[in-house]
Amino acid sequence: MATLLCFGFGYSARHYIAQFGARFDRVVATVRNSEKADMINADNAVEALVFAGAPNPAVSDLLARCDALLVSTPPGEAGDPVLAVFSDAIAHAQRLQSIVYLSTVGVYGNHQGAWVDETSELHAATTRGRARVQAETAWRALGTQRGEGRPSVAVLRLAGIYGPGRSALTQVANGTARRIIKPGQVFNRIHVADIARTIDAALAQHASEIFNVSDDVPAPPQDVIRFAAELLNVPVPAEIPFAEAAKNLSPMALSFYADCRRVRNDRIKRELGVTLRFPSYREGLRAIHAETMHSLSPLAGEA
Repeated sequence: MATLLCFGFGYSARHYIAQFGARFDRVVATVRNSEKADMINADNAVEALVFAGAPNPAVSDLLARCDALLVSTPPGEAGDPVLAVFSDAIAHAQRLQSIVYLSTVGVYGNHQGAWVDETSELHAATTRGRARVQAETAWRALGTQRGEGRPSVAVLRLAGIYGPGRSALTQVANGTARRIIKPGQVFNRIHVADIARTIDAALAQHASEIFNVSDDVPAPPQDVIRFAAELLNVPVPAEIPFAEAAKNLSPMALSFYADCRRVRNDRIKRELGVTLRFPSYREGLRAIHAETMHSLSPLAGEA
């Protein structure tokens, strides 16, 4: 009986389970409080256990019997919360074969628009970015320390995540989209369905490398907003110079605009055999728009 344990049950993990959860006989996810656990357990598709940084014997017991881990919990000020509590249990989990840790391309920091791959230097300048670098190192070291029979540990560095309910289409539709213009600024993105495909390939192949998970087309953010507005047939939001917008941006948003790079994704294609379903934001947004329009159709629910 193959068991998957997900530390964290956010957007990417939920979509992975929805697409590929049937590959496992049992799927368990950790959430931060009992209310969320009760809601998930009532659905019966996924079991939920509570983990909010404190030891939980039920999780420790499950680790001894699980075959794969998907880790999407972010590091905190004290480091990686999963390793802080369960590193010993993971190190002695005899059935555990494969671990996938979800990280971010933010670890590269600012490369002034140059292309980066998995061998590029890490210039993370923020506290959050440096914590990610440390967490990646710790997870990869755990696999190495296991010795013979150790689980493989794959680190997936995700670009800007978007998908149903979380995209430029949503921002334009609810009136929160802003076309902020910073000359030369580009971002890579990745549709959540392609994240799920890459997680599945990494787990199935017991991958043990670092992989960039991004689309093929780094693009200025204002172009994405324009495209979304055109799909929705609504006026394109006016341009806002970055210097003006920066006065009202959150520290996290400012940190995104401080970094500029183009992310290569050749390794997931070459070594994992992943074919992106959405190689650019254009295909991804078109698919989300088409799906949304279909769900709104009065005939959509008919047999």
